[in-house]
Amino acid sequence: MPSLKEVRNRINSVKSTQQITKAMKMVAAAKLRRAQTNITQMRPYAAMLQNILQNLSANMDQEIFSSPYIQERSPDKVLIIAISSDRGLCGAFNSNIIKATRRLLDETYAPQVAQGQVSILPIGNKVYDYFRKRDYPLVEDYRGVLQQLSFSTVKTAAEYVLKAFVAGTYDKVEIVYTEFRNVITQVVQVEQMLPVVPTQPEEGVANNSSVDYILEPSQEEIITELIPKILKMQLYRAVLDSNASEYGARMTAMDKATDNAAALIKELQLIYNRARQAAITKEILEIVGGAEALNAE
Repeated sequence: MPSLKEVRNRINSVKSTQQITKAMKMVAAAKLRRAQTNITQMRPYAAMLQNILQNLSANMDQEIFSSPYIQERSPDKVLIIAISSDRGLCGAFNSNIIKATRRLLDETYAPQVAQGQVSILPIGNKVYDYFRKRDYPLVEDYRGVLQQLSFSTVKTAAEYVLKAFVAGTYDKVEIVYTEFRNVITQVVQVEQMLPVVPTQPEEGVANNSSVDYILEPSQEEIITELIPKILKMQLYRAVLDSNASEYGARMTAMDKATDNAAALIKELQLIYNRARQAAITKEILEIVGGAEALNAE
């Protein structure tokens, strides 16, 4: 059985850790409120842009509805945008992103990986560190986006991706991120960013969302402006989703850590009381034994 001093020191250590996890939970909760507000306000705008694109693609002549971002090519060169966090202590948040990215690499794009034709654009230090240590081709310029998260910083990364796709540097671009649903639930998603696949109405289903647009100055110019904007907003939404998911996962992890610390303190307190009682009993027995020896004399 450990000594009273050892148990007491361990109890104090766990209490200190519990105070840290409580503070981290409160900080994560405050940041989560802001991040949740950002993604909640962002989603209707992104959905409206996507709805406009769907209506245009469903009602325009496909010969007119053309863009370099729609051109499908053989996916010989692939870019995967993986969005993680900069720091740990957020449960399985980062490991889930890494697993989903590895699944893409090992299953979907295994031939391209074998030829060295798959690159990774990491957003977040955790996914960057993981794939850098394993010598994957990386686009490192945008891994610090989360340090100054704004549309302008994400826009810079999106513009690089768009230019690289048009130039033929990549034939296909995928985004791996975590969709925020609530504090407890975050779901890893894999979305194709490029080439854009126009959504067509299903056969036999009326297109009730069809809108007769008046396009000014021209259809071509509208499409030229609309698709890049939608793609930039798609990446920005994914980053905001991931950011909110990170704080939700961190708040949940710190809450569980605080509860585990409380349970451990209770267990250590019980061990301490037993050790203390054993020490008292031993002292009483020694006193009684000494008294009986004196009486025997």
